[in-house]
Amino acid sequence: MKIATMATGGIGGFLAVRLTQAGHQVATIARGAHLQAIRRNGLMLSAPDGDDGDTTVTPWIATDDPAEAGPVDAVIFGVKCNALESAARACLPMIGPDTVVVPFLNGVEAADRLLGILPEHCVAKGVAHISTTIAAPGVIGQVGSFNRFAFAERDSRPSARIDALRAAFNAAGATAPDTTDIDRELWLKFVMFSAMSGVTAAARCRIRDVLEQPALSELFRTVVAETAAVARARGVALPPTVEEDTWGSVQGLPRDMRASTAIDLEAGRPLEIDWVSGAVRRLAREAGVPAPVNSALYAVLLPHRDGKQG
Repeated sequence: MKIATMATGGIGGFLAVRLTQAGHQVATIARGAHLQAIRRNGLMLSAPDGDDGDTTVTPWIATDDPAEAGPVDAVIFGVKCNALESAARACLPMIGPDTVVVPFLNGVEAADRLLGILPEHCVAKGVAHISTTIAAPGVIGQVGSFNRFAFAERDSRPSARIDALRAAFNAAGATAPDTTDIDRELWLKFVMFSAMSGVTAAARCRIRDVLEQPALSELFRTVVAETAAVARARGVALPPTVEEDTWGSVQGLPRDMRASTAIDLEAGRPLEIDWVSGAVRRLAREAGVPAPVNSALYAVLLPHRDGKQG
């Protein structure tokens, strides 16, 4: 298959290495020092402890101009929520009559936002469970060995192009299970992430603090409950035990873990809050359900949305 990673950050980079290693033609869209390092040395996946070592591949194309790739079979779309519009417009030269664009972004609205820019027939839905980042220019670092990529057509119907991409992922060493309800998959992650993002960023804390301080535990669990209520009001078939299941999952997380929102806040980078706490606030109002804690967390983080220091 011809596959493009837009862009080649943690998620796109991981998949670019695995898919290239499996023999697919992968166009890595990147920029700056990261692009120069890929061109010079290849793209490296730094494996977690206990694996067989690092893997370096030479992608089919490494470029900052998607037109160099031309139409591809699939676009792995993994950018920050704030960059969605500009990245989507940049993808247009890679869109052919059967191209599928699979967004792996935080939140639950990426596909809807892409529909305003890309042809409707090419937009799918996806959700990624993996811990990766750009560790250095040209190097993707992975924490732990777990990875799971769920994706489907927007209505979750079976399709040949989704089956082909899923088969490519699985054969390349990524985990891409079948799903019959992609909206459920998206919201199951979002229920957890809305709490992780809002609480660890606003409180400048880590999971250790959430578990050890009862007030933070209560805050976290309330965010989970609010987000789950919004999902159910929108007709998403969440399990009746999702609130307790989510809290149970938190117990097993690394104690030093915090959301990317908290890391971006500390670094003075723009925040994705409009698509996390802000999205819960907005979608709750549309559905007519209360979400006061998500709204409060959004307000607390709002002065830092554009990357203000301090």
